[in-house]
Amino acid sequence: MAEEKESTSTPLASRLGQQPEDPEDPDKSPPSSPNSSTRKAFFVVFQSWISKKFMTGCVVLFPVAITFYITWWFIQFVDGFFRPIYVRLGFNIFGLGFVTSLIFVFSIGVFVSSWMGATVFWFGEYLIKKMPFIRHIYSASKQISAAISPDHNSMAFKEVAIIRHPRIGEYAFGFITSSLVLQRDNGDEELCSVYVPTNHLYIGDIFLVNSEEIIRPNLSIREGIEIIVSGGMTMPQLISDLERTPRQGERSLRMNRM
Repeated sequence: MAEEKESTSTPLASRLGQQPEDPEDPDKSPPSSPNSSTRKAFFVVFQSWISKKFMTGCVVLFPVAITFYITWWFIQFVDGFFRPIYVRLGFNIFGLGFVTSLIFVFSIGVFVSSWMGATVFWFGEYLIKKMPFIRHIYSASKQISAAISPDHNSMAFKEVAIIRHPRIGEYAFGFITSSLVLQRDNGDEELCSVYVPTNHLYIGDIFLVNSEEIIRPNLSIREGIEIIVSGGMTMPQLISDLERTPRQGERSLRMNRM
């Protein structure tokens, strides 16, 4: 009777000469159905699509968020100058100090443009330049403001320049600040003082380059400043030499005459 019970307790697969299925062994597990594999492939594609669209949304919203954040911070910063005055007067209106600051800056511009304002400004600038440490900060800040000034005075950057620096085959962006004549035994040489920023815009090197070796691109001063401040991210895809355009026009005129 014991032998009969043991024979009945053995699995049917072992009695038929087959090995029992092991659920922990993937090689011995039964093959997955076509529906499950299709479901897995669809899940992978859907997950990849969601990740891609999410990253696209982050890339689009990141500059917008930074722009609004900086704008909001600037409005709050400027509004804080005159807002305490209005709070004491009983006018707690957000943005009123910002509008007052804009009017104040405009009034300063009108006042400095007059003869009396220019005299007061010159006297204040004279006092600042006599201070030991502050005069260096003021000079660097004035250089930046003079570069983007709409008056185009003598201290502003003249042109955007591209020079061969530091090795042959490499170029650097700079700004032409002035020109001079170098007297030599074999003849005079016209040189241009090119300011090449090395740390954003307020720190850089000055190079004296022959005027004929300077490449003058079709970029304005503002575009050149944006390229340097942004680290080259606003670089246009195509830059042409200003001296190349008239040469091409002369060649086309000669071809038409022939």
